Amino acid sequence: MELRRNRRSLALGVLLLAFGVSLLLGKESPGTGVWIVAGAALLTGGWITARSLRPFRFRIGVDGLDLRVAGLNRLVPWAEIDAIVLGQPTRAAGAALPTLSLLLVPGVGSTIDRPLTSHSPVDGRPALALLDLADVRETADEVAAELHRVSGGRFTDARQDRIDARRGEQGVSGPVFDLALRGYEKRTVDDLVKRGLDALASGTAAQRQAVRAELDPRTLTVALRGYDMGQVDAFLERLAATLANEPEQPEQPQPE
Repeated sequence: MELRRNRRSLALGVLLLAFGVSLLLGKESPGTGVWIVAGAALLTGGWITARSLRPFRFRIGVDGLDLRVAGLNRLVPWAEIDAIVLGQPTRAAGAALPTLSLLLVPGVGSTIDRPLTSHSPVDGRPALALLDLADVRETADEVAAELHRVSGGRFTDARQDRIDARRGEQGVSGPVFDLALRGYEKRTVDDLVKRGLDALASGTAAQRQAVRAELDPRTLTVALRGYDMGQVDAFLERLAATLANEPEQPEQPQPE
């Protein structure tokens, strides 16, 4: 799937440029106020126009993300990506409300060298803001569906309305998994995840290791209308790795 840039902002940029030029040409001796207004229009219009015309590429495929955004100009394979999150990045106090964005959390050993100036709304980890969804023609639902299909369980839809609805449907307070026509039996997964999170929060080293040994997706039952198997597999793998850490240094895993 290749995303297409939304060019609506280009018209605004051109309009501002034209407005600024018309102010200056319409006066034989423009006053200070005219210069200030015209200058602001020209600067703003120029910035919007340049932003709209800069090179852009965003392809979502089974091999990874082929990008020319956020300072990247290459194929980023899925192996270099720990998580892709659709949502509003965590904002600093007093900062403007961030827009709906795609955020990339690099994996261990990733060669992505761009500054990670955003944070995942799921777990607060440093992330690279790849794309503002307002800048492309495709809807957030279309982008989410494709990422869910090809990302190997790395994608999380963190839009708050979707999370709230799925939590209400599933009746859980822990990780939220999508439902699939053929997936893991829900109650078994809920019980297993609860034991793992309880052991992570307060269990002894022996309890943590005992629960970790149970986190094998091969023991789960497949049923109609169960939890998405790729998401559950990825979460259990992360939970098992976290339980292997020392109890003094717990980490809270997050669902893919």
